[in-house]
Amino acid sequence: MPPKTDHEDSSSDDSPEETPDSHTSVKTSSETPVPEGRIQSGRLAGRTLLAAILIVAIPVLFQQSMAATVGLFDKILAGSLPQSVVDPALDAIGIGSYISWFVGIAMAGLGIGGQVIIARAMGSGNAQDGHDALGQSLSLAFLWGILVGAGLWFLVSPLANLAELTPEATGYLEQYVITIAVSMPLCGILMVGSMCLYGAGETILPALIMVGVNIANVLFSWLLSGADLEFQSFSIANPLPIDPAEHGVRGIAAGTAIAYLVGALLITIALSRGVKDLKLESRRLKPSREMFGRIIKVGAPSFAEGISMWGVNLFVLGFIGTIIERNVLGLTEGPTQGLVGAHAIAIQWEAFSFMPGFALGTAAGTIAGQFLGAGNARMARKAIINCTIAGMIFMGLVGVLFILKGEALTRVISDQPVHLEETPKLLIICGVIQVFFALNMVVRQGLRGVGDTKWTFLITTISSYGVRLPAAWLLGVWMGWGLTGIWFGLCGEIVIRGMLFTARFLHGGWARIKV
Repeated sequence: MPPKTDHEDSSSDDSPEETPDSHTSVKTSSETPVPEGRIQSGRLAGRTLLAAILIVAIPVLFQQSMAATVGLFDKILAGSLPQSVVDPALDAIGIGSYISWFVGIAMAGLGIGGQVIIARAMGSGNAQDGHDALGQSLSLAFLWGILVGAGLWFLVSPLANLAELTPEATGYLEQYVITIAVSMPLCGILMVGSMCLYGAGETILPALIMVGVNIANVLFSWLLSGADLEFQSFSIANPLPIDPAEHGVRGIAAGTAIAYLVGALLITIALSRGVKDLKLESRRLKPSREMFGRIIKVGAPSFAEGISMWGVNLFVLGFIGTIIERNVLGLTEGPTQGLVGAHAIAIQWEAFSFMPGFALGTAAGTIAGQFLGAGNARMARKAIINCTIAGMIFMGLVGVLFILKGEALTRVISDQPVHLEETPKLLIICGVIQVFFALNMVVRQGLRGVGDTKWTFLITTISSYGVRLPAAWLLGVWMGWGLTGIWFGLCGEIVIRGMLFTARFLHGGWARIKV
């Protein structure tokens, strides 16, 4: 339960009180009160604040748990390939995680535009706006997916060179990316469609769809990889006659592509059937300059923010490559292979700590956006505050797990000596700052959810390039602390960025944004 704050009324957890932000209620000729400041349509209409948070956050938490589990499973599969290819395969899958992150950024940048407009439409009761935003968002998603898929083909060589991958790992990376690229239009429909449902307060449906997507991903990735699953004394033989050493990484990627196909079909069927006050209609798919412009106005800064973050982490990948190169040349002591994999394993476990923060951030943005649509800035503010406090509690508990069980978590994915040496230290570092990570995630998503994407872009970019990169290079490369030093820099910057987002929230300018 999200804790109460000092700003809340003791008499009500959620009732949208009349404030200067929510306008004074007016009466019709029959003296019937008009419910000013209340959400007018969609699943959250008439709900208490606590109920609204739970309605949005719990299914998203479940969905994110499954997504993180699938990412973990992909790495377990790579770790189950023949020993001769485990290190280069995990390095390739690790870089593949950057590709997946880029895809998520590209699609979320578009999806947030539709989500924000639909949230405002639900709050104001403007069904026409919601239907238009949904149709236009999906049309844009398909077109954008084609462009993103084409762009992925050009990322393989630069990423491989940046990370100083071996020729074998580079070959696996090419297999992974080329296979994933063809499914990008389908991925766009799935991700953007889900975000549009978030804007309407509908999170159970996309969560159920993702169950099917993730089951398909796990099943087909395992079958097509040719790998036998082994965990301690537990073993399942792969029934297909596929050589895992040659086709394992390609098979893992093919499973993901098939899952996107399943997801795109399911989300299209669901949206065509419709949810409360929101339905996909074929006539709404026709491009409209006005709605395209509104979606892009909100989404473009969000995409730029994501690319800014992604670009920073490419530099970080380059720093890791520099450390590997120095180790190879004998200038410093340390591993010559496997560092990228150790970094990727830590990031994969870190994804589990994101889950409560992402879920509560989604709730903060959705509910705050709907309350702003209803003209009630005070309730929008309450939603973000409550979600942030809850996120800090839950992510803090996950951080304790990272600190205490880092080696055990690493062994779930790999028993390689380099991974057991490096990854637990990284998990301890990120475990310590989980509370600040929650502050960063929930407040940022709350601001994005109300359309304040320009400020989130500015804060992220300034902090990332002004603090994150210099700190990671200084501690990891210049001072010679290696991968551990890089993570000290990365996690230290998260603390600063969380403070900057908090300052923007307290400023209050986000409450006056028009979308």
